Amino acid sequence: MNQMWRNVNGRTVLCAPGRRYRKLVADVCLLARAGKQLSGRVRVDIVAYPPDRRQRDLDNMLKAPLDALTHAGVWLDDSQIDRLLIERGEVCKGGRLLVAISYEE
Repeated sequence: MNQMWRNVNGRTVLCAPGRRYRKLVADVCLLARAGKQLSGRVRVDIVAYPPDRRQRDLDNMLKAPLDALTHAGVWLDDSQIDRLLIERGEVCKGGRLLVAISYEE
């Protein structure tokens, strides 16, 4: 998370790897949901598989993927989230996040 944002001339901007991550999330979402934007209340369940055994705060893993899902148009705004669950999975080479979204229309 700390590497996703840069301060440039007093403005906070998304760095190049952050822009690539955001585009990848948008591409995956486009394939998965066929363009439908969620407008009701949502529940988000995340399993975070770290790339190694270093200590990480789980709460720091939330902002980038939730912002990327908002930017991808999955929902109108992440304020629609009524329940957010994150758990740590086993170490996985390269690391990964599994995200499941449930919603009411």
